[in-house]
Amino acid sequence: MTGENTVRGDDTVRGDDTVRGDGATPAGKTVRRPEQLRSHQWYGTGGLRSFSHRARTRQLGYLPEEHLGKPVIAILNSWSDINPCHVHLRDRAQAVKRGVWQAGGFPLEFPVSTLSETFQKPTPMLYRNMLAMETEELLRSYPVDGAVLMGGCDKSTPALLMGAASVDLPVVFVPAGPMLPGHWRNEVLGSGTDMWKYWDDKRAGLIGDCEMSELESGLARSPGHCMTMGTASTLTAAAETLGVTMPGASSIPAVDSGHDRMAAAAGLRIVELVRQDRKLSDLLTREAFEDAVTTVLGLGGSTNAVIHLIAMAGRAGVRLTLDDFDRIARTVPVLANIRPGGGPYLMEDFHFAGGLPGFLSRITDLLHLDRPTVAHDSMREQLAGALVHNDDVIRTRGNPVAEEGGVAVLRGNLCPDGAVIKHIAAEPHLLKHTGPAVVFDDYKTMQRTINDPALGITPDHVLVLRNAGPKGGPGMPEYGMLPIPDHLLKQGVRDMVRISDARMSGTSYGTCVLHIAPESYVGGPLALVRTGDPISLDVEARTLQLGVSDEELERRRAEWTPPPERYERGYGALYNEQITQADTGCDFAFLARPGKVPDPYAG
Repeated sequence: MTGENTVRGDDTVRGDDTVRGDGATPAGKTVRRPEQLRSHQWYGTGGLRSFSHRARTRQLGYLPEEHLGKPVIAILNSWSDINPCHVHLRDRAQAVKRGVWQAGGFPLEFPVSTLSETFQKPTPMLYRNMLAMETEELLRSYPVDGAVLMGGCDKSTPALLMGAASVDLPVVFVPAGPMLPGHWRNEVLGSGTDMWKYWDDKRAGLIGDCEMSELESGLARSPGHCMTMGTASTLTAAAETLGVTMPGASSIPAVDSGHDRMAAAAGLRIVELVRQDRKLSDLLTREAFEDAVTTVLGLGGSTNAVIHLIAMAGRAGVRLTLDDFDRIARTVPVLANIRPGGGPYLMEDFHFAGGLPGFLSRITDLLHLDRPTVAHDSMREQLAGALVHNDDVIRTRGNPVAEEGGVAVLRGNLCPDGAVIKHIAAEPHLLKHTGPAVVFDDYKTMQRTINDPALGITPDHVLVLRNAGPKGGPGMPEYGMLPIPDHLLKQGVRDMVRISDARMSGTSYGTCVLHIAPESYVGGPLALVRTGDPISLDVEARTLQLGVSDEELERRRAEWTPPPERYERGYGALYNEQITQADTGCDFAFLARPGKVPDPYAG
């Protein structure tokens, strides 16, 4: 499967010049010689240090023939025993290694932070930048020529790609893949989405503890990330559109044998990318990020992708803004009929309906097709022959789920630097609404008091949560889908206008205005809202306004006192010092700024 121009560690050639996206080197491509590899600085020079590196590699049990002169491939594996999204990646790493060996490379597996969305507190968003730093410094400090990044749970995809972009080596991303659909009695369940639904049903008295116990065992029944179009599926689809995965990789179910084959193909391909010196910067262009935004909006994807794509683009030297999202949203229809933003379908349905290649084949006029991917010389070539096999799962342009992209960007005196809403997942009658605020100063207070009859909450009220942003959360937890009071659930109310500086799960739904910037914790206008103040939401006009005069807001600002710092030491103190706001991606300022970092001297 390797072309005639492929150079092995012994500088010989083999094959018949075939050109494929599965690891073959295209004829006529420039092929790097062993002494041009980055790892040569560790292994190939004549000094004492290279002698020591070779001796320690013998200590690991490797023969010289197994690694000398071959591309060294780091496999960054975010597997752990407490991350159900990634629990199968220990096995998938073996498939990647198989592919690397087959292509003539030398694989080395590195464990990295796991960022388990389901267990890590206060939120893995607090640690996204830590994994990005770990990725960057690990790839920079070891004898690595290229990398396969293994992740998929919400924050792991952007973290791995942010770190890798800052180093700029050849990279292939292996998505963890969605879990199998959930099942309960005669219903197909979507993780997250149906959790919220049935939890509200329990609070409304419609089901009891026995049903909830059954749901516990049926909601998530295999390895893999959420099988709805939540944050995980949204971001792995964005990664595929960026061109850093094997074609079709983002929707392969985690337990499908095709996932194993995809991992092996990634191992084959990364070796050839190293030989061709096709770096991540060749792929992560302005055009690629615009196409990723188009994809997210056309999928009806998670609002979290707004923050992550802005941060990822920044690491690649591309300035992406909220205005780009709003501009593109007005040009792309929602075609993915998938929970929670669309219809009844889940990611396995999407995969067998044609997956992302099928989806992209329906919006090619909105894409930049002449940019390269890890597998092909152009996205046009990658999408050649892509088909859709179910027009209800992946809709036609003439029958969209929605005429415009599923996320809108709002502006106004409550969010001068912007806010977002996934309006495709909201009740239509609430998309233009004015009501009095009920303000909660923090999430714990909200949990303790939301059902207090003395608050007098009606369906017309606007629930406001503050101090839940990047610094205030801390880490901007997924608190944005504020619970509806029990007494309203029992009356059949299932949606209200809710606003916060928090995020919400991509599996969530409802009229939730999120990512208000600047956040209340640093003195943003949300800090000045009082219970009873009128708030007006108008999604069509893209506005969010607090009905209080500028003079009154200035008076309140003069009375406002900054809250105490969350952390006095440790990583949390670094986080508070360096974290940027939601509209600029919540990266660390010292990581986001431009500048060069030299490769270490290995001699």
